[in-house]
Amino acid sequence: MKVGIIGGSGYGGGELLRILLFHQNVEVSAVTSRPYAGEFVFRVHPNLRGLTQLKFVKPDPEAIANTCDLVFTSLPHGASVKFVPLLLELGLKVIDLGADFRLKDPKDYEIWYGWKHERPELLERAVFGLPELHRDEIKNADLVACPGCMANASILGLAPLIKAGVVDRDRIVVDAKMGTSGAGAKPTPAGHHPEKYNSIRAYKPVGHRHTAEIIQELSSLGGKRVSVSFSAHSVNMARGILATIHAFHPGDLKEPDIWRIYRSAYQGEPFIRLVKDRKALHGLPDPKNVMGSNFCDIGFELDPHSNRLVVLSAIDNLVKGAAGTAVHCMNIMMGFDEREGLMLPPLRPL
Repeated sequence: MKVGIIGGSGYGGGELLRILLFHQNVEVSAVTSRPYAGEFVFRVHPNLRGLTQLKFVKPDPEAIANTCDLVFTSLPHGASVKFVPLLLELGLKVIDLGADFRLKDPKDYEIWYGWKHERPELLERAVFGLPELHRDEIKNADLVACPGCMANASILGLAPLIKAGVVDRDRIVVDAKMGTSGAGAKPTPAGHHPEKYNSIRAYKPVGHRHTAEIIQELSSLGGKRVSVSFSAHSVNMARGILATIHAFHPGDLKEPDIWRIYRSAYQGEPFIRLVKDRKALHGLPDPKNVMGSNFCDIGFELDPHSNRLVVLSAIDNLVKGAAGTAVHCMNIMMGFDEREGLMLPPLRPL
């Protein structure tokens, strides 16, 4: 099957290429970039030198439709909505890594993103691209909207608890720490190395846009609105996310109960690992142990002093948080083995 990537020069596009070049069922036939059109891909993604002779091309939807069966869009927020409708009209399946089709209510874009959605009729058509929650819908979709990276980690950590109805849905706090690659490849004054190095920065203590996805998905799963307070920190590492989730319960939860809830929810899921091992070098989830992989490591601790359950969810923001989940969705859509191209062991040490 021939696939294309619109917006292939960023970190997400680079990770898509790294995975797809070794996927047994696909051929990458087009990778677009306006500023790098005509350049070899490896000049922007030097880790791919010697692995591909692909060159970037200009983003021409009709030309891409002539050479591709499915397209990944990895564009800045607000840009995908200008490409995706035309790609769908041309008969392509689309997997969007951006935010333009994640939210079901168009009013949420005005609240969380500050712009009015141009194609609100496509929001219901789009399937939220989290396979662990929406596998059956993804199978029949022609438009999949992959979740934001921090929303991904947070939803996976909380979903079993919300579905089981064992925590207070009106009092959930998520504190997420993310590596600097989450801000994208384009430099900013705040992202300049002397400003970023050796720092832990609360860059969005309130009002982060990923909050909308977390509330939307957990509320749908639980059958009633869930309230989530979310804060985001940038930390001194290139990639990875650790979501520390604080949920509260009436006081009757025991450790075996929580084990049963998570094992039941994620039984057979190829990319969820439950990590709570007192004998291990790293006995709880740590982003260091998922780097370069499509795994989400989830663990927990009970706090008996405050009836608090602390859930830890760790992912690589560029793989499980972006390109890996997108390829997982493609595998489901096309009937491939879900694990194809994604059974990559994490890098160690890093």
